[in-house]
Amino acid sequence: MDWAAFFLVAIVVSYVEGTAEVMSHVTAHFGKSLEECREESGLSPEVLEAFQHFWSEDFEVVHRELGCALICMSNKFSLMNDDATMHHVNMHDYIKGFPQGELLSEKMVGLIHNCEKQFDDVKDDCSRVVKVAACFKVDAKKAGIAPEVAMIEAVMEKY
Repeated sequence: MDWAAFFLVAIVVSYVEGTAEVMSHVTAHFGKSLEECREESGLSPEVLEAFQHFWSEDFEVVHRELGCALICMSNKFSLMNDDATMHHVNMHDYIKGFPQGELLSEKMVGLIHNCEKQFDDVKDDCSRVVKVAACFKVDAKKAGIAPEVAMIEAVMEKY
């Protein structure tokens, strides 16, 4: 491998690792509001426990109550519009508020927006939001920005 190719690979790898690390900060901070929203959203203790492993392979994003919890959590940070769609400007600002957040902001907002467009015909807000979250999880993994569970655990105490 020549040096130019080596540096290109190094830049791509550091970008992907950097965005996954930023995503771990976003996830840890955002997740702190989950307990406050548990009762309001009707989230069962079992789903609440499982939700803490959102990024793990075996967690299925399917429960309507999870969508309700995500709406509640998003509202704590003004990340949604009244129609339970993402508030683009506030989401950009929120993500950019984390170390190296500018690396992730455009990508994350774009992925969420694309998922929202796929499910905009679902009338029930909680059901639509859980479908968007499931779509985002899949797309974030494909894009290489999904954090490892250990990354999230490592930054949890900062929030």
